[in-house]
Amino acid sequence: MNLNNYCVIMAGGIGSRFWPMSKTARPKQFIDILGTGETLIQQTYNRFKKICPKENIYIVTNEIYKNLIAEQLPEINNEQVIYEPTMRNTAPCIAYANYKIAETNPNANIVVAPSDHLILKEDEFIKIINQALNYTATSDSLVTLGITPTRPDTGYGYIQFDTSNDNSGNTIRKVKTFTEKPDLELAKQFIESGEFCWNSGMFIWSLKSIQKAFQNQLPSIDEIFKEGIGTYNTPEEESFIESSYSSCKNISIDYGIMEKAKNTFVISADIGWSDLGTWGSIYTHLPHDENANAILGKNVMLYDSSENIVNVPKDKLVVLQGLKDYIVVEADDTLLVCKKQDEQKIKQIVTDIKLSKNKRFY
Repeated sequence: MNLNNYCVIMAGGIGSRFWPMSKTARPKQFIDILGTGETLIQQTYNRFKKICPKENIYIVTNEIYKNLIAEQLPEINNEQVIYEPTMRNTAPCIAYANYKIAETNPNANIVVAPSDHLILKEDEFIKIINQALNYTATSDSLVTLGITPTRPDTGYGYIQFDTSNDNSGNTIRKVKTFTEKPDLELAKQFIESGEFCWNSGMFIWSLKSIQKAFQNQLPSIDEIFKEGIGTYNTPEEESFIESSYSSCKNISIDYGIMEKAKNTFVISADIGWSDLGTWGSIYTHLPHDENANAILGKNVMLYDSSENIVNVPKDKLVVLQGLKDYIVVEADDTLLVCKKQDEQKIKQIVTDIKLSKNKRFY
C-alpha cells in the first residue's frame, strides 16, 4: 500500500431529503439506512482502508458529530477529524484538508469522497481508484470519477469526455464539459452520444496539483488557509479556523475549480454506484416483496399495497391498506407519509418544520 495515498471523507451534510430518519443530530451518513449492519460512513471508511493507510484517512465534519465519529469510527484519532465551524460547501473544506495534510506529507496523493454513497462492486472501485491515483501521482491533473450511465437520469450531473483517443486503451479521458442535472430530452441525447458519464462527486489528485488549482481558480480561499501555515496539527489550529473559516466563499469544488481548470480528466467505471440521494434511490437497492414493496421493519402488514418503501422501528406494528407508490417512514416521534413522485418536496417540508416546530422534529 502506497504511504503517500490519502483519503478525505466529507461527512458534514444533514441529509434533509431523508427526513425524518435523517435529522440534524444524526444525519444519514451515521445511519444504517440499508439495514446492512454498518452505517454509510462505516462502509465508506472500511472501503478506503483498502486503498490507503488508515492513519491517512481524514474525516471532514461538524463538531456536533464528534461523539458519533468516535462511536462509529473508533480507529480514527482526533487529529484525523477536521471540524468545520460553519458550512461553506465543498471547496473550503477541501482546501482546509489540503493544508492540514501538507503539514504532514507534501507528496500526498488524495482521494476526496462523500461519506454516504453506495458502491456495490467494491473490487472494481478499488481497482479504478488505484489506477487514478497512479495517474495523478505522475501528472499535473485533476481527475473525477465518472459513473457509466444506465439510464437518462435527470437527477445527476453529467460529464462529457474526449473520445478522440479511445483506441489507445487509456480509460482516463480529458473532460470537455460539465452539465448540471439536464432535462430528460437532453439526458437522452447525452446517453445516446456515448460521450457522457454521471458525475459521482469523487475526486483524485495530487496535493500539489489541487493546491495549484486553488491558487489559480480560488485564490481568495487559498489565501485564507495559507495564513494558517504553522498552526495546522497544533493546539492553535482550532482558534485559527474558528476565526477565519466563515470568511470563505460558499462554493462547491465542482463550480469553483473543476469546471474552470484546464487539466481536468475523468475515469469512468461501472461500480454499482448510487449517491443514495432520495428515498426513491434507497427503494431501488432494497429487496422487494411480491408486490414490489421495500420494507425495513419487523412488524409491517400490508394489504392491497404495492411499490411502497416502508421504514419503521422494529418494535412498531404498522398496518397499511390501499397504498401504492408511497414513502412511509417513522423515526423519533415523527411520521412521514409522502408520494414517491413528490419526494423532492421533502427538503422544503423540513425547511417549513424548522420555521414552525420544535428543534427535536428536525
